Amino acid sequence: MTLSDNELWSASKDNRESFSNLFRSYYPVLLQYGRKFCMDTKVLEDCIQELFIDLWQSGQRVQVRSVKAYLLKALKYKIYRHYRDTEKIKTNEITDDLSFVLSHENFLIDQHEDRQKTEKVLNAVQQLSNREREIIYLRLYQKLSYEEIVEVMQINYQAARNLFYQAIKSLRKGVTSL
Repeated sequence: MTLSDNELWSASKDNRESFSNLFRSYYPVLLQYGRKFCMDTKVLEDCIQELFIDLWQSGQRVQVRSVKAYLLKALKYKIYRHYRDTEKIKTNEITDDLSFVLSHENFLIDQHEDRQKTEKVLNAVQQLSNREREIIYLRLYQKLSYEEIVEVMQINYQAARNLFYQAIKSLRKGVTSL
């Protein structure tokens, strides 16, 4: 019997096997998302491990709508705290200092696509703000709902919709102008 994410989340608070399954299920997703903020793989892996150590040691499982959104948000703040503590960056400056990067491997463009089109899209993506790149990644690549994005990015629902719309609009404009 396969447990849903929320059932696995609940079961993981006092069951090592469920906790291990939770870790194995989300480690690749967290690693991929974390690379958008932290290029140092060792630091990233440490942050993921610290996140799961904290979860296991606390033994508490808050009620969450989306396990994935909760873990992505928790990792994002683990990374922020790491840089805040090691770089002595003020908390409100962290968002600007840690760039969200969408790299070439995020765009799985069909081999038949023209190289010029790929370059146009990548150039257009580079013109987006960090927040716009992040919402594009969360919505299109991680397939999160707006409710989950709200939790990860800590913005309200309408702001998430507006930001996504603006990012898509900017991408279209960037692609057609290049």
